[in-house]
Amino acid sequence: MLAFYDAHVRGLPDPLPEGVTAERDGPLVRLVGGHRGFVAALADTGARGAVLDRLIARQRDRFAALGQAVEWKTCGHDLPADLPARLRAAGFEAEDEEAVLLAPAAEVAAVPAPPEGVVLRRVSGRADLARIAAFQSAVWGQDWGWLADDLAARISADPEGTAVLVAEAAGEVVSAAWLVARRSQGYAGLWGGSTLPAWRGRGVYRAMVAERARLAVGLGVRHLQVDASPDSAPLLRRLGFTAVTTTTPYVWSP
Repeated sequence: MLAFYDAHVRGLPDPLPEGVTAERDGPLVRLVGGHRGFVAALADTGARGAVLDRLIARQRDRFAALGQAVEWKTCGHDLPADLPARLRAAGFEAEDEEAVLLAPAAEVAAVPAPPEGVVLRRVSGRADLARIAAFQSAVWGQDWGWLADDLAARISADPEGTAVLVAEAAGEVVSAAWLVARRSQGYAGLWGGSTLPAWRGRGVYRAMVAERARLAVGLGVRHLQVDASPDSAPLLRRLGFTAVTTTTPYVWSP
């Protein structure tokens, strides 16, 4: 499963959202544009010591020239072991560590339906995407206003393979999540999954995972992948997911 993750999941979105371009720099590929830049790396770039320092500095300096923040996504099994220390020395800051989990899509799709009174709905309109951004901002106490544009760009790039869902009770959004399928690589990533505190522990999150799994199966996708917080990881394991490594984003901001 870890080999599948390294070979198929750690690449780039295909197709890229509008306004996002890919640039190769030796063993890395960086995405420029969107909410913030992104650096995609192999588990081992082959760079060591001063060579690795220069590689890191080039990414930082490229985004500094653009005035854009950038995320370098690392995993717990990446080499060399001093990569995180070298990223920090270059000014990157670690965000929260998450577990990387994989599961067979068909097994997860068998989870029970949502609780009574909750309706799951696939959305794509601008008004609904703005509602999701406002919902995320309220749940996390941060400004997620950028999310509406980000989701709209993903849907525009791949309307069939990008599925944005809301769970509503009496017309109120109680949970929001999305699926981004990479059919050529045989997997779909599950993102979001935020739920209002009053609705946690009632099966809404579980139902949102299952619905996205059903959509993935319909697209011919065999595997699901999630970067899970400590709160979500135990539930996902009970649904059939297996932890294969950890991931920590290292972010540089201008």
